[in-house]
Amino acid sequence: MAVETWNGVSLELWAKTLLIRETEERFLRLFSEGKLFGTVHTCIGQEYTAVAVAEALQPGDLIFSNHRCHGHYLARTGDVEGLTAEIMGRATGLCGGRGGSQHLCAAGFFSNGVQGGIVPVAAGLALAEELAGTSNLAAVFIGDGTLGEGVVYETLNIASKWALPLLVVLENNGYAQSTSQRETLAGELDARAEAFGIRAGRCELWDIPQLLARAEAAAAYVRRERKPFFLRVDTYRLMAHSKGDDDRDPAEVAAYRAKDPLGRFAAEHPEDAARLQREASALVDRAVAKAEAAPYAEAGPHDADPPAWRAVRWQPTTFQAHDRVVGRLHDALRNHLLQNEKLVLLGEDIAGPYGGAFKVTRQLSLEFPGRVRNTPISEAALVGLGNGLALNGWLPVCEIMFGDFLTLAFDQFLNHAAKFRYMYNEQVKVPLVIRTPMGGRRGYGATHSQSLEKHWLGVPHTRVLALHHRFDPYELVDRLLSNADRPTLLIENKLLYGLKTDAPPPRGFVVEHSDETFPTTRLRPLTEPDLVIFCYGGLLPEAEQAADRLFEEHDLAAEIVCPACLYPFNAAPLEESLRRTGKLLIVEEGQGFAALGAEVLAQLAERGAAPARVRRLAAPAHPIPSSGPLEKALLPGAAQLVETAAGMCADA
Repeated sequence: MAVETWNGVSLELWAKTLLIRETEERFLRLFSEGKLFGTVHTCIGQEYTAVAVAEALQPGDLIFSNHRCHGHYLARTGDVEGLTAEIMGRATGLCGGRGGSQHLCAAGFFSNGVQGGIVPVAAGLALAEELAGTSNLAAVFIGDGTLGEGVVYETLNIASKWALPLLVVLENNGYAQSTSQRETLAGELDARAEAFGIRAGRCELWDIPQLLARAEAAAAYVRRERKPFFLRVDTYRLMAHSKGDDDRDPAEVAAYRAKDPLGRFAAEHPEDAARLQREASALVDRAVAKAEAAPYAEAGPHDADPPAWRAVRWQPTTFQAHDRVVGRLHDALRNHLLQNEKLVLLGEDIAGPYGGAFKVTRQLSLEFPGRVRNTPISEAALVGLGNGLALNGWLPVCEIMFGDFLTLAFDQFLNHAAKFRYMYNEQVKVPLVIRTPMGGRRGYGATHSQSLEKHWLGVPHTRVLALHHRFDPYELVDRLLSNADRPTLLIENKLLYGLKTDAPPPRGFVVEHSDETFPTTRLRPLTEPDLVIFCYGGLLPEAEQAADRLFEEHDLAAEIVCPACLYPFNAAPLEESLRRTGKLLIVEEGQGFAALGAEVLAQLAERGAAPARVRRLAAPAHPIPSSGPLEKALLPGAAQLVETAAGMCADA
């Protein structure tokens, strides 16, 4: 006899759960048949957690899931066809086949295969909803293995302090891939959230009515109180972590299989279970057939590497900024805060009265409360929040106090921001901007004086800019924020902040800019040049001093080429200058090995424009000292430039 409920749960929910189980089992068979790509992480045995949370959410709510995301997606959307085609690498997949099993995006659902890093992104989604004044919340699914990641705790701290509507769902299955929780986690799991003042609740998958009630109560609390909640669900996956990597005790697995709610349902109501399974199997059969009839994924748009070369027009500067670099940056940010209500500034000590370590954001928090925010010392979390804001339609500008600390946020740039747009098949944009001061010559020592930008060059679908005083920083930031379309790192050399942007160039030189959005600047001597000096950012003042001295002391004319856009890099302006001299001196403040200078030479060589004579100056291969005189002697500066350039021309 057919039943409407079993164990207090409607057949509709059992049907959803069976559909997830049937889909996951089919994926395993498809993998064994060679029809899937990469790996498959199934949630077999854990399906009801996804169903319970999905039932508790409302249409405007957002979900961020992890590598084990199929059940979460199906419970939220029921989209078997889009998911199947995606995992089979077909163009009809929900991400056009680009994302695959771990990287899904549709209808307010996101997932990424990098554990831990998704938590601050989900918090950023929640922050966007809070700033917009909606009643929506963001839910993020994590596993107990994720609790080993420091960024999780950075985010719990911020979510609690800022009262973000974030529901953290911990699927506690006792293992991180094959390693038992007993080997890796200390203390009580719930206490980790409670230590940050976050309310926590606990339930288990084998008590379905309790699971449904606790999930409903947790979501209602977040929605009503506009505070985070930590929901722990004790569960167990019945299959391997991915395919065959399962070293668990077979007796342990068998004991949990005997408790499997779906297995118990089938045993007590075989007719209903068989009917629901047939219906689920038919849906999956149709999804597989449609996917197999569809074409495979296409590559889609990508960044040219190197960028297309084109002729450039040079335009002289008018020198009308009448301010210092720090003031121009401040005014550009303020103007865009006035114009764009979705612009948010995040960073350490950026609020008033301090206004940032170099005072770029002074007083802005007083004028724009809530949109200029101090964060904890949590670089990964604050950039992750920026990612979530960007995914949710906001324009975040994240300040890292010193460029040396960028490494703490590199995962958020490389494995999240840079990949979302492409692997989600152009369904999203990530207009994330990260600002940071870089460089030495201030005596700050080995951990506050590095120039690390080379490590960020070459990440697809990103941009790296380096401002300088000869192209108005206001104009640069205005162009960046007016057309933000990708994750962008803006390098601001510390020594530039105090320089005037309307200072005249050295005598006998004309300042020109190419017609690119983020232009290359050229200091062109009025006489025929003898060599070209290539530099960027904070080394432009040193190059200008060197050019002045070369002319006065050696009767040599040096043309200076200084790009604002380091990646993607366009060497066409430099090639134009080199045609007249054939001699190139490249100077960088960071390590020279595998740095921008090497890419410059590679592009020139590929174009048949390699200089006849070339030298590179860069920082020495050891940490930067605190001693002022020693630091000055080691970092490339005007004196080294003059000596090297004079030698190049004398040997010609």
